[in-house]
Amino acid sequence: MQYRWNWSVLITDPYLGWLVSGLKWTLMVAGAAWLLALVLGCTVGVLRTLPSAWLRAIGTAYVEIFRNVPLLVQLFLWYFILPELLPYSAGHWLKRDLPLPEYWSAVVGLGCFTAARIAEQVRAGIESIGHGQRMAAVALGLTTAQSYRYVLLPLAARHVLPPFTSEALNIVKNSSLALTIGVLELTGQSRQIEAATFQGIEALTAATLTYVCLTLVVIAVMQTIERRVAISGTMGRT
Repeated sequence: MQYRWNWSVLITDPYLGWLVSGLKWTLMVAGAAWLLALVLGCTVGVLRTLPSAWLRAIGTAYVEIFRNVPLLVQLFLWYFILPELLPYSAGHWLKRDLPLPEYWSAVVGLGCFTAARIAEQVRAGIESIGHGQRMAAVALGLTTAQSYRYVLLPLAARHVLPPFTSEALNIVKNSSLALTIGVLELTGQSRQIEAATFQGIEALTAATLTYVCLTLVVIAVMQTIERRVAISGTMGRT
């Protein structure tokens, strides 16, 4: 049977509105998850490099648990399983009273998963700094917290910006899994259009091109940041 192309469906009401709504939810999920992943990932990454053995163990446990469980499984655990494990009142609040529980489950699940990957990158960035920098911080009388704040983390941040770009791209693409717990983001809305119009190729092509544009914007922003924070003489720059 010959496929009947109809690209005009993408600019027809209400389907154009569905795509715009899907883009909005994709940005909301990916943006909030990225903020959570940065804060949590940097914290765990620092824990993995501290002198305290038990703090390092906590950081290692987090990374090994969240990095080795598939993201789709984690989303199901956050959305379906966690409310059942909590006391009744807390579980009922998560499932019924919390506004947009599927959205927050997607943000937390995606953020925690990505944080484990960021933590490893932060750890590698800190450990890549020469031992002389640490000794210089000690010689200046800086505490451990001050050494990380003023010396180690600023240098490590410049080292890990390239892999951070990859994680920012991944978090945009991985946000598509939020449709499995009821978030109608870009992929979810394109499937809605397919179901309503039987124009699946057009709808998925629109979603694909939108993802490409989003990731190109992320790349451009991260490359701009990388150039602005680069220090001559580091990371191979002159």
